[in-house]
Amino acid sequence: MSSSVSNSLSPIKWITKNLFNTWFNSILTLVSLVFIIWFSNGFVTWVLLQAEWGVIGANLRLFFVGQYPVNLLWRAWISLAIILSLIGFSWGNLSQSSNLFNPVKLTFLGFISLVIALLGIPISLVSSAKLLGILGLFIIFALVGQKIKQNFPNFSNWLSLIWGLTFFFLLGLLQGAFFLRPVRLDDFSGLILTIFVAIVSIFLSFPFGVLLALGRQSALPMIRWLSIAYIELIRGLPLIGILFMAQVMLPLILPEDMRIQRVIRAIAGFTLFSAAYLAENVRGGLQSIPKGQTEAAKALGLNSFFVLILVVLPQALRVVIPTIVGQFISLFKDTSLLAIVGLVDLLGMSQSILANPKFIGRYGEVYIFVAAIYWLFCYSMSLLSRQLENK
Repeated sequence: MSSSVSNSLSPIKWITKNLFNTWFNSILTLVSLVFIIWFSNGFVTWVLLQAEWGVIGANLRLFFVGQYPVNLLWRAWISLAIILSLIGFSWGNLSQSSNLFNPVKLTFLGFISLVIALLGIPISLVSSAKLLGILGLFIIFALVGQKIKQNFPNFSNWLSLIWGLTFFFLLGLLQGAFFLRPVRLDDFSGLILTIFVAIVSIFLSFPFGVLLALGRQSALPMIRWLSIAYIELIRGLPLIGILFMAQVMLPLILPEDMRIQRVIRAIAGFTLFSAAYLAENVRGGLQSIPKGQTEAAKALGLNSFFVLILVVLPQALRVVIPTIVGQFISLFKDTSLLAIVGLVDLLGMSQSILANPKFIGRYGEVYIFVAAIYWLFCYSMSLLSRQLENK
């Protein structure tokens, strides 16, 4: 009742009711408005007139692929085309709207196209043309995904498998499988290293966290107490400490002839840390399922394993989708700690660029660009989780 009344208010009445309804709110609104105008004016002036964005264009390759061999960059271009095509296909297949490209989305795509075209002036017209072509693939595959959804409504159930197979294919392509020249994981740097560590850590920590959550509720005392001990121990340690242990202690424990690359050790640290927090998130979902459903499933003749897999776990995971995605977003942002343990991720590459005498003092431009990349990935994950919840 109240929501319908508030929706019928005119903008002026809404502002009067919510922002100027008391003398304190009126003063707070005016002070906030003055601050926003002052900050926006200064920020816009700096962005348009004072900032030297040439540092971004001159180092765009380093931001994205770091020290990846220049003569093998065609692998990165193919990988980017495949990823964006699959993102477009998944969006078209999962979208609940029949109109994928409304005026707002078309305006946004037009703005992206303009930015890409302008990037070609200081960087390379060829690279700009490639990016525009990849953006075209994104649009085409979005329409293809929508068409397939209309003809095969349950096709979205296969998207997870398609993404998993695509990840292993791209990993083999970038690292040098399929009779290609090999590239060590430790040679990955920049955004490509950040994405790789985040995806692999998410892929490994999720099933490990689910097993820990199930182990914490196990009827077997040994399994239950081991799970509890692991979860509480890891949650009591800082992530940077676990990363240092993975980098320093793991080589001491393993045989001398077994050399594990630093990237693999970092992934092990992220996986062990994130799994403990995911376990608590999943445990909350498991506790939300009424016991009557378990009893009803057993009454139908299902054994404990099928009750867990077919009845309890799907509902529990559906309940905690927001918290699980929140943990994944946190893990993605935590990859910025890779620079501290000697790996040159996106943030580490930014620091290397700023150490160049030609770009000293360009902190604002570089860190705003890096922050925009992190925000884009994190918001995309959040948007995907909302679509998954709706579905």
